[in-house]
Amino acid sequence: MSNPAYQFAQVSGPSVSWRLRRNCSVSPSQLAVAYGMLCWVSLTVGVFFWMQGAALILAFAGVELLAVGVAFLVYARHATDGEWISLQGASLVVESETAGRKVRAEFERQWVRVEPTAGEHSLIELSGRGRRIEVGRYVRPELRQVLAGEIRRALRSA
Repeated sequence: MSNPAYQFAQVSGPSVSWRLRRNCSVSPSQLAVAYGMLCWVSLTVGVFFWMQGAALILAFAGVELLAVGVAFLVYARHATDGEWISLQGASLVVESETAGRKVRAEFERQWVRVEPTAGEHSLIELSGRGRRIEVGRYVRPELRQVLAGEIRRALRSA
């Protein structure tokens, strides 16, 4: 359930959480179906022309499908990227996933610092007790300060 005080956060009782995800219009499973249909059409056309004596058409169709398949694979690999920030009790937990690689950082609430990495529209750095992690990759640059303000406000609230 969203709280009107927060633009990005979900509030559930005493815990506050943020799910920041890449904006993907097609899921990996939908992409696989689309690729399968593309393969079927392209190979049907290639086989038709191969039967007519134009053998190179099928080879070019195979190269085309390989190139599109690689592009779709790269897209699908990053489709589930995201950042999850959760404030529960005395700890702030940040989990980040990029291309299947997961990073987790846990901070004590009272020691967390929230600041921009470089400038006003840069990523947000969460740090405390020798650990640090950058968040905000999946938020538009002009809204990162809003996200940083929400995290600060949640950290200050008891």
